Amino acid sequence: MKITAITNARVFDGEQVIEARTVVLDGAGIGTVGGPVPPGATVVDAGGGTFLPGLIDSHVHTDLDGLRLALRFGVTTELEMMGHWTPEERAAVAGDDVADLRSAGMGITPPGGHPSEYGPPADAFPDDGDHPHDGPPPGYAFPFCSTPAEAAKMIEQQVADGYDYVKIMIEDGTVVGHPGLPVISDDVLTAAVREAHRHGKLAIAHATTIAGARRAVRAGIDGLGHLFADGPATPGIVADIAAAGTFVIPTLTVLSSATGHTGARFAADERVSSKLSSQWLDALRASMNVYPQGDLNDALGAVAALHAAGVDILTGTDVSEPDPAFGGMAHGASVHHELQLLVTAGLTPVQALRAATSTPARRFGLTDRGRITPGARADLLLVDGDPTTTIADTLSIRAVWRRGVRQTPA
Repeated sequence: MKITAITNARVFDGEQVIEARTVVLDGAGIGTVGGPVPPGATVVDAGGGTFLPGLIDSHVHTDLDGLRLALRFGVTTELEMMGHWTPEERAAVAGDDVADLRSAGMGITPPGGHPSEYGPPADAFPDDGDHPHDGPPPGYAFPFCSTPAEAAKMIEQQVADGYDYVKIMIEDGTVVGHPGLPVISDDVLTAAVREAHRHGKLAIAHATTIAGARRAVRAGIDGLGHLFADGPATPGIVADIAAAGTFVIPTLTVLSSATGHTGARFAADERVSSKLSSQWLDALRASMNVYPQGDLNDALGAVAALHAAGVDILTGTDVSEPDPAFGGMAHGASVHHELQLLVTAGLTPVQALRAATSTPARRFGLTDRGRITPGARADLLLVDGDPTTTIADTLSIRAVWRRGVRQTPA
């Protein structure tokens, strides 16, 4: 079993900078934190750099290439919030050269609801009688739910297929550039949350308006997969979210893109551009611009208010594919952009780093990661500089470990 000792490091353990300067990796896990270097260990001198838990992106739509790209940027876990990963496909991504994956599978949405507007019309695929409300065939379809019974059946199947949590769409299309979309009913929404909890799964809501967020919280949702974008946070909605113990994944990167801001300035950083293909750079430099009437400052203010109220904030990007139509984001890279935006919103660098490490690990029950502690997975990131004081230093990546295997720098 290979033993590696990282020495002379500033160690951010997922919560705070600790006194220990040495971390020993014992195979795929963390052996000791502090203490002597074991005989025969491979020594990595951090040179005063900062050692952190691998980063977690709590909102993605990914594939194998996305998982590889994420790992290049020190994102060792991606939490997919909508996608068709069969158990067999998920087993195929268990290697050490890709980020780890958790997935909601397909989301609960009404007939014609979000995100089916991005696919072909349902009437392009005839109903064969076996899949009522289905549009495209399995693997491409958005399996719609019209009734509580349909939602319960779908969730039961998702759980049987090994998916990790339940995604529920509450989207009228206003913020995503497709106003007038059918919206989930209260009885289906409530049933979906109830069924997720009955199976021991978190229920995560896609809600991009204050009204949608309020409905989600009333229904007992565990987390909001986006921050609302249709206005500033009111004291009422902040109090409701805080009182319910609901966590929030603001996805400021996608809200920035939706409101017309490109990722060009971020992409100009050589630490970003050097790791991306021309296709991904073109996408990152673009913007969706589907809600230009929105104000990113409202979202930044909402993050500050929610954080001050004690709401758990998690880092997530909503990155999907290298298409300028979904521009402003890139796998892995945009987690670092999100961290910078969280600091712009008023979080300290340490608080922002918690949002990408220990907080998502705790809220999603990933007890084996997100912290530098004996027994945790050796999913780790070494950077030059001190991101606990200068958040942009997270991009100064020197090395990434996935289950104790050091990745070759790009």
